[in-house]
Amino acid sequence: MANAPKTAAKQESNNGGSFFAQAAIIICFIVGFCVWKFVMGNPTNFVDNNPENAPNPGNYLGMVYHAGAIVPVLLGLFLMVWVFSVERLIVINKASGTGNVGNFVRKIQSLINGGNIDSAIAECDKQKGSVANVVKAGLLKYKAVSADTNVDTEKATIAIQKEIEETTALEMPMLEKNLNVIATLVSIGTLCGLLGTVTGMIKAFSALATGGAPDSAKLANGISEALINTATGIATSTFAIVLYNIFTAKIDKLTYSIDEAGFSIVQTYAANHK
Repeated sequence: MANAPKTAAKQESNNGGSFFAQAAIIICFIVGFCVWKFVMGNPTNFVDNNPENAPNPGNYLGMVYHAGAIVPVLLGLFLMVWVFSVERLIVINKASGTGNVGNFVRKIQSLINGGNIDSAIAECDKQKGSVANVVKAGLLKYKAVSADTNVDTEKATIAIQKEIEETTALEMPMLEKNLNVIATLVSIGTLCGLLGTVTGMIKAFSALATGGAPDSAKLANGISEALINTATGIATSTFAIVLYNIFTAKIDKLTYSIDEAGFSIVQTYAANHK
């Protein structure tokens, strides 16, 4: 029963995160289509103001528009990389708290070693964030078992460690949520770019397969479509994998800080209650 409020908060966070992910995916695809259709497909980008004609000389928007229907999909995926990355950056920075995590952990260790548990709890309230929440849960348990003279040291140590582990298990999913979307975009971006490459090459070879002289315009459009889709797919995957690794490193750093502070709490209790 003691974990019921925590579980309810976690469930609410999961529901909110799922709604955000679903809405963001749909909106990104809609925006991608609108950019392709109304910005890149603007008649002023083409000869005689006709999107069916060749793009004006040096007009890259019209060139990308002619790269085919895969372009709005790739644009949607590219937007998703940045939308989910910004969302993860906000969440992870919020989880870190108001101050430097390393300095916070060192201060907590100093206060615990000095026996200032109440000051350490107050420091957690000041720091806020996931790391502070886990440390505070461990300190509150430390305080509770210290007040109970009937609990032996071994059981109390296990209880503190369990409290820290349970709180960490509730906080970590919030940090890792939607990272799987960014990881998936690494593969999907490349595959969609490859699909666009294949369709472009099909058009290029169909221009060569016509009887008589090859249609040079159709051949050029096919090759252009293949290269544009390839470039967009590679760019999407590149940004996705770089940002994914950055966020994973940030989460690992927070996890290490939690483990470091938790270990200090458990060891200090065990040392002071032999």
